[in-house]
Amino acid sequence: MSSYNIAKIQKKLKKEMDDTRYTHTLGVMYTAAALAMCHEADLERSTVAGLLHDCAKCIPNAQKLSLCEQYKLPVSPIEQKAPHLLHAKLGACIAHDKFHIRDSEILSAIRCHTTGKPDMTLLEKIIFVADYIEPGRSKAPNLKEIRRMAFSDLDYAVYLTLRDTLSFLKQEKAALDNQTVVAYNYYRDLTEKKCVLHEESLCDAQLVFAEKE
Repeated sequence: MSSYNIAKIQKKLKKEMDDTRYTHTLGVMYTAAALAMCHEADLERSTVAGLLHDCAKCIPNAQKLSLCEQYKLPVSPIEQKAPHLLHAKLGACIAHDKFHIRDSEILSAIRCHTTGKPDMTLLEKIIFVADYIEPGRSKAPNLKEIRRMAFSDLDYAVYLTLRDTLSFLKQEKAALDNQTVVAYNYYRDLTEKKCVLHEESLCDAQLVFAEKE
């Protein structure tokens, strides 16, 4: 039996979002569900986290700052200048209070869906990547590769997403949360370690084959 009334959440969200944001939200929800099925994650939790990931996105920036003060959320100087960066961590509070989500992992997935973080859980990685690759996205330069990798090597897809995000923000001279840099460094190192291990395993296989010859 479902723990969440998905239709009810959708109906409530639709009233609070513009059409473009709501279409994006549904795209993330469906993509998160597909990734959950592929990687054997919890389907319902992935669906709910995908549906609510942007629940604070359409709140006006001045109100975002006010709500952060109300929730006692720290606001960095960068966030003060670019309040749109607050929607993820504020969204976790909104999901808890307004949509009655009590699952800490769902809330965490909402909280870090824009910046990522080191050593994310499977659900957190699914929402982070789903937000980037959902069907409505079209402008990112390496979408085809990232979409393919998301269903075969999720960690590598996270790395590629972080890499391209940082490249875009640098090019646009846009506000950057340092957490994105920290997450990128973690998944870059993880990817490099996996490559080394893969190369070592290939060498071992070649040695075994040579011995048999």
